[in-house]
Amino acid sequence: MRSRYSAFVLGLAPYLLATWHPDYRPESLDFSDDHTHWLGLEIKHHQVETATTATVEFIARYKINGRGHRLHEISRFVLEDGRWFYVDGTFPDTDSV
Repeated sequence: MRSRYSAFVLGLAPYLLATWHPDYRPESLDFSDDHTHWLGLEIKHHQVETATTATVEFIARYKINGRGHRLHEISRFVLEDGRWFYVDGTFPDTDSV
């Protein structure tokens, strides 16, 4: 999760796509017009569900045009061929900071 957050901060679309499960990832990511200023990541909880599935609950804080926001997500990951892949996430809340 931390490496994917860092990739978002740095706009590393190839890394994000490579760590996204191929059955769920978008065809491409475009950061060319992104004005997001990332402020930090807090891992709230992680849990191994089975030998090949896990969840990570996190809050990522960011600003767009000076306004603070937070992304609160519970992400699902799956282990395949010795690598963890992001599958998808749910959003327990949508409050802004």
